[in-house]
Amino acid sequence: MKWRKNLLEQVNSMEKVRPFSHALDRLRDAGLRPTRQRLALAKLLFDECDRHITAEQLHSEALAGNIRVSLATVYNTLHQFTTAGLLREIVVDAGRSYFDTNTTCHHHFFDESTGVLSDVPDGQLEVSGIPTPPEGAQVESVDVVVRIRAAS
Repeated sequence: MKWRKNLLEQVNSMEKVRPFSHALDRLRDAGLRPTRQRLALAKLLFDECDRHITAEQLHSEALAGNIRVSLATVYNTLHQFTTAGLLREIVVDAGRSYFDTNTTCHHHFFDESTGVLSDVPDGQLEVSGIPTPPEGAQVESVDVVVRIRAAS
């Protein structure tokens, strides 16, 4: 039994030195092949607490971390992660999307003056009176973005 304890200790210590293990697990669980660039971007996205990020912001973080990746690859990867259920895309304008690592059903504030997207606290917004969808369709989700601006 002592050998088993030693083996468990070795496995636990290996996990501590594998900086990409959490990102690797997330990708594999989602059925995505863990390429070098996907792993690096997943680590940036998921190693912290839940966050809202644009493709441009993630690209800047990647470059600052010496991760060589094009903006097009960042966009493609974010959309792959969204399709796989790892992220939620929040569209705030026709050409502006944020990606949310919190994939549970929740709503957002968007500050028009600062461009910051934040979560509406649980229980502060109740959606009711959703119209009946056309025949043959069903409501998939309801995303509410409350636009705010600093009071004058």
